[in-house]
Amino acid sequence: MYIVHQEIEKYAAAHSTPESEPLERLNRDTHAHVLQARMLSGHLQGNMLATFSQMLRPQRILEIGTFTGYSAICLAQGLAEGGLLYTLEVNEELEMMIRKYIAEAGLTPKIKLIIGNATQIIPTLDETFDMVFIDADKLNYSNYYDLVFDKVRKGGFIIADNVLWYGKVLDKQDKDTQAIRQFNEKVQQDKRVVNTLLPLRDGLMIAQKI
Repeated sequence: MYIVHQEIEKYAAAHSTPESEPLERLNRDTHAHVLQARMLSGHLQGNMLATFSQMLRPQRILEIGTFTGYSAICLAQGLAEGGLLYTLEVNEELEMMIRKYIAEAGLTPKIKLIIGNATQIIPTLDETFDMVFIDADKLNYSNYYDLVFDKVRKGGFIIADNVLWYGKVLDKQDKDTQAIRQFNEKVQQDKRVVNTLLPLRDGLMIAQKI
């Protein structure tokens, strides 16, 4: 299910700043050589993530779920001077591709890639984050939220991708959909944040810690 009409998405993309050359190559390479390429953030969402980051000018970002590195490259564009993005990826087979395109984007000093299980890695990170982007396995969304919450500064943001889950949140009952619905409800009921569910691409939950 497409949340936004495909022709409208094409029109929106045509009237948005185009991808940089490294992002365009990464987009093509991912679709040509990586399974489940639809997991890529892509042009419009990538632009939005870059815009969020540029508005916030974060010193520290945490990304949970790197995939091939597209969203990490976008988020890192807004880092303040001396800023650092930690990105966590469980699939070690993607490491070479991720590092290649981070280097091509000239962002190697600004992005720290960690390969492994995010639920084990997050507790070891001794950082305070301005922004967290969650885009990993859906069953653990609520766990990731709980693990990062105390590491996010007051006024910082937690953004989660795929919170509409191709429209399945309306009526489907499989485990992933149930986990997403539970996560959305968890955030909605959390009095420690103000939140907006934005129907961009597959849905972004944007929660600001208050």
